[in-house]
Order: sequence, then C-alpha cells, then structure tokens
Amino acid sequence: MAGRGGFPLPPAGSPLPPGGALRGPLVPTGGGGGGYRAMAGPAAAPYQRSGMPPGSRMPMAGLQVPSGPPFGASSPMRPGLPQMMVDPFRKRLLVPQGQQPLPSQRRGVKRRKMADKILPQRIRELVPESQAYMDLLAFERKLDQTIARKRMEIQEAIKKPLTQKRKLRIYISNTFTPGKPEGEEGEKVASWELRVEGKLLEDANKQKRKFSSFFKSLVIELDKDLYGPDNHLVEWHRMATTQETDGFQVKRPGDVNVKCTLLLMLDHQPPQYKLDPRLARLLGVHTQTRASIMQALWLYIKNNKLQDSHEKEYINCNRYFRQIFNCIRMRFSDIPMKLAGLLQHPDPIIINHTISVDPNDQKKTACYDIDVEVDDPLKAQMNNFLASTTNQQEIASLDQKIHETIESINQLKTQRDFMLSFSNNPQEFIQDWLKSQSRDLKIMTDVSRNPEEERRAEFYQQPWAQEAVGRHIFAKVQQRRQELEQVLGIRLT
Repeated sequence: MAGRGGFPLPPAGSPLPPGGALRGPLVPTGGGGGGYRAMAGPAAAPYQRSGMPPGSRMPMAGLQVPSGPPFGASSPMRPGLPQMMVDPFRKRLLVPQGQQPLPSQRRGVKRRKMADKILPQRIRELVPESQAYMDLLAFERKLDQTIARKRMEIQEAIKKPLTQKRKLRIYISNTFTPGKPEGEEGEKVASWELRVEGKLLEDANKQKRKFSSFFKSLVIELDKDLYGPDNHLVEWHRMATTQETDGFQVKRPGDVNVKCTLLLMLDHQPPQYKLDPRLARLLGVHTQTRASIMQALWLYIKNNKLQDSHEKEYINCNRYFRQIFNCIRMRFSDIPMKLAGLLQHPDPIIINHTISVDPNDQKKTACYDIDVEVDDPLKAQMNNFLASTTNQQEIASLDQKIHETIESINQLKTQRDFMLSFSNNPQEFIQDWLKSQSRDLKIMTDVSRNPEEERRAEFYQQPWAQEAVGRHIFAKVQQRRQELEQVLGIRLT
C-alpha cells in the first residue's frame, strides 16, 4: 500500500516522515472646602481526520470527512469494533495563528496539565542535559505551591481589620476683624473666625485623607452667656451624602475673648464601643470592637471555668456575672442580647480652647495630637497583588510555550524512532508496516473477511457454507416478495 507520490505508508503508531502527509502528533502553533459658615464645604494547520477510505463517511449527521487515499488509522482498534465509537469531537481543535478560537472550539481545547511538561524517560536518557530542565520543573512546582499558600493567607488576612495607629495633628486657630467706624468701608461690627484643621504626621500616602474623614461628628460649644441658648452650638454630623473637607470654620460677631469646647467623635472602622464600667474592670477592656469584646468575654469564661461541664451551651455565672447580667445561668446564644445593653458609644475627644480677639495677636494657633487608626499600607499592596493579572497572563503565556516545545520534542523523538527503526532493518520494517496498514484498513472499512482465502475453492467447502447459502436465498426471496406486494398493492398469503 502506498500513499500520495508512491511513498510507502508507515504502520499504525509510526511517526510522520519529514514532508509526508501521514498521521502523528499534531503540533499547535483635594482641598475641599465645606462644612459651615458655620462650616466650609468640601499556530498550526487545521485538524484533518486521517485514515478514512475514499467516499466513506462517519455515521454522524452533518459531519464532512475529507476524501482521499487511505492514510492508515489514527490508533489501533479491536476487530469488529463499530466505527461510530470513534468520536471525532474528542480531538483537540486547532486554530491558525493570529485567530481567536470560536466558543465552540474553546470547549474542545485540551486542558494543560503539569504532566504535559514532563520529558519522557527515554528523552532524558538520550539527552543527559535535560535533567537541568527537570530540576527547574521540580523547583517550579514547589514555588507554585508556596505562592498558592501565600495567596490564601493574604485572602484570609484581608478579611480581618488591618490597621495601624497614627498621629493626627489638629490645628485650632482664629482671626479677629475689628469693626470700622461709620463712613469707612468694611464691616461695622467686630467679628472673629475660628478654624479647625488637621493632617496626619509622616503621611507617606500619595492620596491625602481629608480631615473630616476621621470623624463621625464635630460639635463646637461656645460661651452660652455670650451667644444665648439657641446660637451657642455649631454641629456637624456625618451623613450618607456628606462630602469630605479639609477643615471647618465658624464666624461669629464679638470683640471679647470666647471660651469654647470642641467635641470630636472619631469614626472607627469597624465600630468601637465603650463597655459598662463594671464589665470593663472585669475584662480589662475599655473601648474596643464588638469582636474583641466577645473574645475577651470568652477568655474570661474559659479561664474561670464558667461553662457548664454537662450542658456546654450554658454558662454558670459567678458573683460578678450575676451583678452585671442579673441572672444565675444563661445560654451562650443570650450573650449578644445581654451585652447590647452594656455597650455605649465611645467618649468623644474634648478640647478646651480660648478664642483670642487681642489685636496684637492677629492669628493664634494651638496644636493637639490625637491617635487615630488608618488602613495599613500593606493592605492596599495585598489587594493590588490579588487583583493583578499581569503576572498570571505572562506565566500562562510561558506555560503555553513550554507545552508546545515539549510536544515538538515528543514528535521529534517519534520521528527519530521511526527513522532509526527503518535504518536498522528496512525489510522487516516494511513488512510490518504493510501488515499494520492492511489491518487498519480492514478495521476502518468494517471488513472482517480475508479476500486471499475467499478466492480459493476450499473456503466454500466449510460446514457453515451450505447454511449460509440457504439463508441468503431465503433473504432474497423475502425481498422479492415485498417488492411484488408493493407493486400489486395486495398482500400475498
């Protein structure tokens, strides 16, 4: 049997000779202002099924098979196996370089595995230098495991509050504008203006946080005797539509020094609560998040062995718990409800300041440092690391090149074995090749007989021949009978 151009066809499982058209492994190719006045406002060829005889079709609707001389089966099959068991859609669909695969093609693309990167043992024996590649592969496997573990640790760490304490410096200053006599331009009534501003010390972030973003509310209480009960309070409270600002300013008429009190309520994220004094002394916690308070409460219960030894869901209250929770025994599930009545809003930061209207002191500034919690810069780096896909795309591209190189090496190894087997014993190689191709052709054409035996008379002298002739004649008679019934339109009895 010969292929195109008279070149002898290889046996099943043999590689492509250079330039041949035989089967083988397929190679894929602000400063905002805001607040009031009161505050200021803010590559390969397409896949072709080889080994089909001329004019034959797969028993699947809509599937077209290229015609041409038989090239041999793609894989050895057992004799008598139905041809419809060969599913062409199990083959990987290849796309020419520079084109994107269709959605239907993506579903058929073979998933790459780590095992596809491993060089066969035979190749490693032929090329001892390939051991360096295997060592790198082992190191890559360990590195991938380490990175995957670290990614999981980062994802768990981001779920928890990741903050650090920083110093926020608050600047409180005021200016005084004396009144002008009548007839002169300017304000006729003396007034002062109070400014409250601030910034983080040693802030290395490029995006500066607005001063108001640190607070939930700000209340400025002026002298009630000077401004009366209805005009002595200036309040700012955070709302959903609040715009952040760099500072606050208040302007009022007056020409005497004014004592004022600033109440600053920090905006804790997550929210913090102040414990009842009795429970705070018992747990050693004054103001903390709800999760930290629950953890401290559980540690106290565990260290003092208050959990019931038989009914684990109950807590046996000691004399301190009895005074605080007003019960002898309580369930674990009742703790959040009972604890809610013991939690209060944290105390505000209180700053007492005197607004000076001394003309010789045009601008008087006082500085106060307070501790605030800000997001750790490491958290932003963690988020950027998890969200970044640049490295993953680069790694996937390099992996694809490695897989293609390994496939090319395996194909070259198969071609080498093919040529080496032919050069060692050409005669035996050709004989085995022809036998294999003949066997594959019988399987593909679903032919189970042997023409060489059938052309001899002894073949028809076997015991089954007489019965087979009788069955054949009976089948022909039945076929002719059905044809006559259809032509005459009657049923013969």
